[in-house]
Amino acid sequence: MNPALLRHTFGANALRFAVIAAGLVLMGVIMPLMYAAFGEEMAAFIESVPFFRQVASSFGSGDLFSLAGTVALAFEHPFTLLLVGIMAIAFPALAIAGERDKGTLEVTLSRPISRRGLLATLLLAGVVFVAGLVGVLALTAGVTVVLVGFGDEIELANLAQLWLMAGLFFSVLLALAFAISVDSDRAGPAIGIPAVFILLNYLAYAIGGIWPDVGVLEDWSLFNLLRAREVLIDGAALSDALVMLGLIVLLLAIAFYRFPRRDLPAPA
Repeated sequence: MNPALLRHTFGANALRFAVIAAGLVLMGVIMPLMYAAFGEEMAAFIESVPFFRQVASSFGSGDLFSLAGTVALAFEHPFTLLLVGIMAIAFPALAIAGERDKGTLEVTLSRPISRRGLLATLLLAGVVFVAGLVGVLALTAGVTVVLVGFGDEIELANLAQLWLMAGLFFSVLLALAFAISVDSDRAGPAIGIPAVFILLNYLAYAIGGIWPDVGVLEDWSLFNLLRAREVLIDGAALSDALVMLGLIVLLLAIAFYRFPRRDLPAPA
């Protein structure tokens, strides 16, 4: 790890981190407020319509008619995925493939830092970014829940476990982005491939949840390992955490193996 590069990386991404964090603060405030304002009325309406009740109970783990479901939705909402995904996917892609695309990666590697040292430094920065952003969301949601008077309905320990599980979830995407980025010469594919992967997983999770005939799609979706609502109610499942940790180790092993061995041809 290179401390100077780490400080530079933090400084270069500080504004981006602050803007994304502001968006997550907004999400963490809005979702509990929506439940406080409309949750009971919405729950009564959905329970009165069998079709809506079935769809609501099948689609993912988030909903707007229970406190745990509302907070869970804040972690699984596409807006949250987009914001945190900017760091989890775009940061690794731009930090390696993007620098390679601009022809500046060789300049960085000409300094006294190995390729593995560079990758380890960027990885540490990425993990801090992802954990910090998810922590902002969890902290904001927790504070808002207490302020609107529902603090006794959410276990703080379970909310902390959700922060850990969401951090692991986005770290899987971070590791995937690094594994692809070290083998890419252009930022576009390094961003596009992980983005398509997460989109397909989200669609599989959604379709499998509401269409029983293809329910296996939900089981095999990466989102099935997050299970935000279940974590808030019963705590995190160790098996899910271990699966995500295993994926992270596997993807990072590929990245650390490939990066020192690949050629860095001059940019076209």
